[in-house]
Amino acid sequence: MTTYTLALIPGDGIGVDVTDAAMQVLDAAAARFGLSLDKTRFDWSCETYLATGRMMPEDGIDQLRSFDAIFLGAVGWPATVPDSVSLHGLLLPIRKAFDQYANIRPHRLLPGVEGPLRAQGFDILCIRENTEGEYSGAGGRVHQGRDNEVAVETSIFTRKGVERILRFGFEQARARRKHLTSVTKSNAQKYSMVFWDEVTRELAAEYPDVTVSPMHIDAMAAKMVMTPQDLDVVVASNLFGDILTDLGAAIQGGLGFAASANINPDRRVPSMFEPVHGSAPDIAGKNIANPIAAIWSGAQMLEHLGETEAAAAVLAAIESATARGIGIRPGLHGTQEITAAVIAALEENA
Repeated sequence: MTTYTLALIPGDGIGVDVTDAAMQVLDAAAARFGLSLDKTRFDWSCETYLATGRMMPEDGIDQLRSFDAIFLGAVGWPATVPDSVSLHGLLLPIRKAFDQYANIRPHRLLPGVEGPLRAQGFDILCIRENTEGEYSGAGGRVHQGRDNEVAVETSIFTRKGVERILRFGFEQARARRKHLTSVTKSNAQKYSMVFWDEVTRELAAEYPDVTVSPMHIDAMAAKMVMTPQDLDVVVASNLFGDILTDLGAAIQGGLGFAASANINPDRRVPSMFEPVHGSAPDIAGKNIANPIAAIWSGAQMLEHLGETEAAAAVLAAIESATARGIGIRPGLHGTQEITAAVIAALEENA
């Protein structure tokens, strides 16, 4: 029996609810496929910050380093801790410390789910650069609170960072429908985004079997609404990818269906898996949150660990549940009812 060590960080709000739901499903999948999931829970959250002044302990990264994977529920409780503090205190440090440079977010309609668009047959894989760019944290503020206050935020784009995320995207496109869309705003940002376009063209020569479509971010937002079925793999910077994937979540039926993986492809350190949605404090603990995004993120984790059969079975179970009308609209079914339906489908298809 293969054993995988998992670090669970439920975090805040509904992060606790959906992490518990996802682990119920993954435990059922593990039992079916002869795996063992050795889970260690870390209760790092905004409550931790209020009690200690830190979102996680000073040696938090070292505590996580030895695990095979990290599963995160959600982070944030803006009524008590500013989002800028919670994000920079937990999620971003983990992504950067473990060089999880590829953020992978799939966008397609599950069976039975009706999106807001007329288009139904889209299948988009968004690849977001995850460690630099607009979220590098380079900058500062001076003369705070005065009328001459200045705030500077500098985006950092390195050749290594841009090249490796684009190469990752090309490889994903080669394994799918061989079409890559590279998203920039090079008509306005004449240094960083022109640089990104240049690297895209350089790498395209190495992938003659992949069709490359450069596109500006504003045109891309329109395309995801008007003709999403034309898209295959989309690669974008940290900020652009973050915005586009919320739009992707919207067209696939909502954030309750939006999964994500923060990947370090060389596997020397743990990768992290999390639903895209936030902590939604107002519905925490009320058996309301849709756990499908978290369960789907769990399937991504199994796939990354090499358990492709188990990953496919979990995703098929999600699809079977939604095809029966379970969890397809907010408020239609509770967290535990959706979880039970996915587990039942997983066991029925064994």
